[in-house]
Amino acid sequence: MKNTAQVARGTKEKQLPAKLIGLGLPANKATKIAKEVLHYLKALPRPQAWQKIAQKTLARQPNFAIHKLLYETVYPDCGKIPRPAWIPNKTLIKKTHIAQLMQKLKCVQYEKFQRWSHNHYADFWQLMAKQLNIVFDKPYKQVMDIAKTIESPQWFKGAKLNIANSCFNAKKTDVAIIYQAEKGALKTITYQQLNALSNQVANSLPRYLKPHEKAAIVMPMTPEAVAIYLGIIKAGGCVVSIAESFAVEEISERIKIADAKLVFTQDQLVRDGKILPLYEKIIQAKAPRAIVFPAKKTLSQKLRKQDLSWKVFLSKNKTFSPIACNPDDGTNILFSSGTTGEPKAIPWTHTTPIKCASDGYLHHNIEPKDIVCWPTSLGWMMGPWLIYASLINRATIAIYGGAPMEKSFGTFVQNAKVNILGVVPTIVKTWRNSACMEDLDWGSIKLFSSTGECSNVDDMLYLMSLANYQPIIEYCGGTEIGGAYITSTLLQPSAPAAFTSKALGLDLVILDEKGALTNKGEVALIPPSIGLSTRLLNKDHHQVYYKDMPKLTAKKILRRHGDGIERCKNGFYRLQGRVDDTMNLGGIKVSSVEIERALINVHSIKEAAAIAINPKGGGPSQLVIYVVPQPTKKINKEQLKNELQAAIKKFLNPLFKIYDLILIEALPKTISNKIMRRVLKNEYQKI
Repeated sequence: MKNTAQVARGTKEKQLPAKLIGLGLPANKATKIAKEVLHYLKALPRPQAWQKIAQKTLARQPNFAIHKLLYETVYPDCGKIPRPAWIPNKTLIKKTHIAQLMQKLKCVQYEKFQRWSHNHYADFWQLMAKQLNIVFDKPYKQVMDIAKTIESPQWFKGAKLNIANSCFNAKKTDVAIIYQAEKGALKTITYQQLNALSNQVANSLPRYLKPHEKAAIVMPMTPEAVAIYLGIIKAGGCVVSIAESFAVEEISERIKIADAKLVFTQDQLVRDGKILPLYEKIIQAKAPRAIVFPAKKTLSQKLRKQDLSWKVFLSKNKTFSPIACNPDDGTNILFSSGTTGEPKAIPWTHTTPIKCASDGYLHHNIEPKDIVCWPTSLGWMMGPWLIYASLINRATIAIYGGAPMEKSFGTFVQNAKVNILGVVPTIVKTWRNSACMEDLDWGSIKLFSSTGECSNVDDMLYLMSLANYQPIIEYCGGTEIGGAYITSTLLQPSAPAAFTSKALGLDLVILDEKGALTNKGEVALIPPSIGLSTRLLNKDHHQVYYKDMPKLTAKKILRRHGDGIERCKNGFYRLQGRVDDTMNLGGIKVSSVEIERALINVHSIKEAAAIAINPKGGGPSQLVIYVVPQPTKKINKEQLKNELQAAIKKFLNPLFKIYDLILIEALPKTISNKIMRRVLKNEYQKI
């Protein structure tokens, strides 16, 4: 007897020819494809059947609606549970870095290797330092010391190093960066040239920066920005990462929090043919001395008296010996939103990049000379991550100077022969809506990676279809982790919008609201791990991450993170968004308070509350604003929405877009007058 699911599946399969005709295929072609699909479904298990369909049947079909139909025919339950759209073969598995390490350790099962990596964390991170050829000026006496507390371990105790040294282990003539300015030609920079330029920066800095002082970088991702970043670290300084998209107030606030003594910036930004001011924002932010790089051949405006042009600043000396530092000395201050209005200032040390490079080596399988592209900037953690994951692994960084939403970016990916392409899900949704990438040849891509926000199954399946169904490494972590806590591997099947593995070297549990273990709830990390922050510049680190967290055992404490996650019945994981009052918008983490602080500048409103809504089908969070209007004001809703959007652009970030606006008489609040945003979320889901 057939069960109900089997009957429903059989009915769907019989309807396939008619559905294909409905999507525009001629009857004879629809019949032929349907026969192929049904043949594979009869002959093979569903995952293998899909693999054949993806490689053979769909290779000839540009219409993504047909791809989606066939995927849902193979997997009628794919909306409820993750189903593989890519399966690794034995040959590929053997070539992966993970499999090679497992063989070295005589470990047969990946799950055992994963458990070993966090149960024997000192051995694991010692192994990774060796595999990645991390350069030590003075050898360490102990891999990890937790004499103080497990919250603040000392890694590679007794050692001296400068992590920038480990970025130049490749051959001098190998390509370090492929770069293309908007509407420009492809250019390459070798490791030798990048090393020399970063040395010039390092030689220039002592005139303007004392040892261990901080220099901010507020500029787009360019070869010069990468050289500046590495040069500051070589000189024993600390980078302050500030996104160039931020408004004046946000730039000013971050410079003050980090106490930056110097700022590197660009005079203008060129985006989609538009010229946007950047140096002007630095002036308005009343920043300290600025070094200004010209977007074009010459500077577009006169500089302040204390400021210098890039040409005047840069030393001609191309040799420099990087300053040997302690492992826990700061290299980078990055900012991440918490539940309050002020962003958390998170220091990275000389060991944090080992986490970046390790995730790149193990989970993304980055190999020497691979070309890695990730649209980002140094203002977000994926900018520094890209530098370390690529250069320490002797790969090539691919940087495009224009917007990643347009076809010109896809053409760059094609012409640069990118092997690993990182994305934010919002970008993929834009590509899918415009179909701008569909006639390009992305045959060089061997895998995608997705990070920054929740993925949508249809969008990620679409992304895979653009490169003949290569896998997606879903990658979720945070600035305070230096990489991911949960991700994927090339040893395991890849399902759209799903994770397969805890990150190697790091463990986690999922807790319900009472603090008990569950399969769907809030992520709690189990320290220690290289990459996990041990201090904050402007907040109490213990209070933010550890206070009031339950313990697994006396030796196993838990660290708060704030993501909601579900472990599915078939072992895949799905991200559920944030459980606190922060949100990911377009891959950028921002707190409700930060948005509300910008909105209150609009005079026609009395109060505002910002919440993030996860779409029912999954995917990137959407920003919804609840507003209490001033009682004397007559409100035009569309006009008010435009005013609120303008306020966000002016005071915070133009990348944060309002999805919906709700007018309300009063905001729900606690007795202590705190906004109950969860109540608003629940109410909105019912609309």
